[in-house]
Amino acid sequence: MLYGIAAATTALLLSAVLTALLRTAALRLGVVDRRWQHRKVPLFGGVAVVLATCLVAVAGDRTGVAPLGSGVGGLLVAGAVLAALGLFADVRRVKARALVAGTAVAAACVVPYAETGVAGGLLAVCWIVLVTVGFRALDHADGLAGAVGVVTAFGAGACAAAEVMDGLAVLLSVLAAALTGFLMHNWPPARVGLGSCGSLFAGFVLASAAVETRAGYGLGSSAAVLFALTALIAAEVLLVALTRRGTGPGHLAHRLRRLGLTPQGVIVVLGAGAFCGVLVGVLVHLGWLAESGALWVAAGALIVVLALLRAKPSAQVRARLRVRNG
Repeated sequence: MLYGIAAATTALLLSAVLTALLRTAALRLGVVDRRWQHRKVPLFGGVAVVLATCLVAVAGDRTGVAPLGSGVGGLLVAGAVLAALGLFADVRRVKARALVAGTAVAAACVVPYAETGVAGGLLAVCWIVLVTVGFRALDHADGLAGAVGVVTAFGAGACAAAEVMDGLAVLLSVLAAALTGFLMHNWPPARVGLGSCGSLFAGFVLASAAVETRAGYGLGSSAAVLFALTALIAAEVLLVALTRRGTGPGHLAHRLRRLGLTPQGVIVVLGAGAFCGVLVGVLVHLGWLAESGALWVAAGALIVVLALLRAKPSAQVRARLRVRNG
């Protein structure tokens, strides 16, 4: 336990320092993202999260204090390779399908087919890709990906600890701490963003770790737990899919901003929603709640998405839009 506390503290401080340093590099190189109201946010915050997570986790493994194990080590390597692909995308702006393909290959390399079977393994690969791409979509708003990532990492870490997967639990706690250090700079108004590098890495590690903890369980119960742990990400993907051919913003945060919520309010609301789903997922995994609890989470997520699709902008937002449009 003492190592876990020390590792988390180190990852938090290291991530906070590296984020501040790499922000300057991103500004000098012109690696920026456009956010709400066309505000430019430098990236490379994700590089800090990846470095802090990998350095602390590898240090614990090499010293023998907290061995990761071959499966967890392979997961970390696959995540780091995917992060490198994301970094290239941040600098060169590669097409989204290349990122999806890279994620699929990385997922195929870490799924435990011996426990899941071939059919279950293929479903797991698809799910990991969906969650990873969905988590990347959350990085469009200040503080959102970091907050949701921290909540989800703690939930998945609790499931791993219940299965006595100490190496996986340590990795997830270190990731949560690294994301917290990043949040010090990403809280609205954000001074730096995750970028594809950090969002792909975090989403991939979270999804793959959750699959690892459920390996060997039934397909139905595993689907319930995995969905509940990432219900908010699923809602984000669904909303984006439904609005792709329509009009208006296609992200949860943008929809809530149009209703008049502040950036901080968006994080609180969506963070609370993510926490509720994660809590249900952990309770179902522990056997303290029936699998049907995930159905309530799914119903709630669907209701929220449909309500946001029909919601109209607030009077203040409509006034700002009229002024902006002349």
